[in-house]
Amino acid sequence: MSTSTPDGPPAAPTAPAAADAPRSLRLEDWLIVLTMAALALITFVNVVVRYFTDASFAWTEEISVFLMIVLALVGGSAAVARQLHIRIEFYADGGSERRRQVLAQFGALMVALLFGLITVLSVRVVWDDYRFEETSPGIGVPQWWYSVWLPVLCALTTARALQLWARLRRTAAPSAATEART
Repeated sequence: MSTSTPDGPPAAPTAPAAADAPRSLRLEDWLIVLTMAALALITFVNVVVRYFTDASFAWTEEISVFLMIVLALVGGSAAVARQLHIRIEFYADGGSERRRQVLAQFGALMVALLFGLITVLSVRVVWDDYRFEETSPGIGVPQWWYSVWLPVLCALTTARALQLWARLRRTAAPSAATEART
């Protein structure tokens, strides 16, 4: 699966599922763009206010931390859907085609399992934040306003991992049938 360049060593193998990733990733892509824009705007406003008044907005740090967490979770979801998540390439890209397919499917299932578990457990965190009326340390708004997004975004990553797994199974089925004939 690796391609060679005219002057040098073979290029890294390409992930088959990354090329046919779902077009429905516009949601994640737009959320990333909007989150980055909000982070840049908040930081810019705080720097300008601090420069001209020697004071800063106290709420900017709390909102920025929240937005960075959202950015990481949404980016992780997009990476999983495109099969660009972290893996050990020595194992994931080595060996036979069948071995790579099995490992990719196993990885997608493990990501789905992990983020499904985080989704379930973080619902409890949100419920506790709501029930005990926790407030955020900087602004004093209800903490669940922030924590409610953890199970939502982890569920999105779980769904994307399951989509990847299904896509990998569909692409593995024709190649397995071809290998059985030979």
